Amino acid sequence: IIFIGQISKPVYFYIQPDFASSASSTNQHYGQLRDAYFDLGVDKKNEFRFRIGQSKIPYGFENMQSSQNRLPLDRNDALNSAASNERDIGAFFYWAPSKQRELFTSLVRDGLKGSGDYGVFAFGVYNGQTANRPEQNDKLHVVTRFSYPLIIGNQIIEPGIQAYTGQYVVTREQTSSGAKFKADRNYLDQRIAATFVLYPKPFGILTEYTLGKGPEFNPATDSIETRSLHGGYITLSYMLKKKEQVLIPFIRGQYYNGGKKHELDARSYRVRELEIGLEWQPVKQFELVAMYTISSRRYEDFILQNNLQQGNLLRLQAQINF
Repeated sequence: IIFIGQISKPVYFYIQPDFASSASSTNQHYGQLRDAYFDLGVDKKNEFRFRIGQSKIPYGFENMQSSQNRLPLDRNDALNSAASNERDIGAFFYWAPSKQRELFTSLVRDGLKGSGDYGVFAFGVYNGQTANRPEQNDKLHVVTRFSYPLIIGNQIIEPGIQAYTGQYVVTREQTSSGAKFKADRNYLDQRIAATFVLYPKPFGILTEYTLGKGPEFNPATDSIETRSLHGGYITLSYMLKKKEQVLIPFIRGQYYNGGKKHELDARSYRVRELEIGLEWQPVKQFELVAMYTISSRRYEDFILQNNLQQGNLLRLQAQINF
């Protein structure tokens, strides 16, 4: 359930609670705040606007896609490890010409799997501990992004680049007894990423790659250290339409080598996965996704070391869109 309102031409608010959160593996469906922000336009066309509150961080195209617009069932590990729930409390400035804002809207409305309107240019500051977690060090993260959709003949492409920097605090609750960590628990957290999108008309490509530094558990020293990270993914798709029905077969390969700062001991990851799927929309308001995953994941913290998990799995998901 989403509460939205255009209070006046320059002022817009958006509130989205979440009742499907899990407090643990055995406690599910807890209510929490997902989004709560307002937009303030500063010109007549709202081409320049500020967004203040808890909202998505403008970093990573797939991170900003809603589940309705994302083909794979999960976001990729490499860019999503920058913000595990994609959100935080902050203040962001967005700019896009009216023509580009209309194009951002149409890419979602026409079912081309857009990310939504996060501006051609974005700049902002945010807490850095992710949504629904208190600030720990009074040092703000800074983020910026540039992404420009272009119509070339019958095709639409969107290249983009984004980066952020800050200091992340690995809290006591995120640390195992016995794991070593810096005295102040502050770790450099900075990344840069490139994006390229070819919207599915009918063939589509979405690829992103990130590199940077952040906290990561080192099993050789039993310590949480600032270490380099890198990884990315590529998704290929093909959109088939027959009257109201839409079929989109897709394939995604992803790789990530780095830490996940939000997890226990900034858990160390080595991920290689191939996902093959099909999305079927018999009507616009309903979609069914089948996805087969071939996975190799090594993830290690102080308690769980030498942990390599390999296997294949089939997943099905039905979703109502309204």
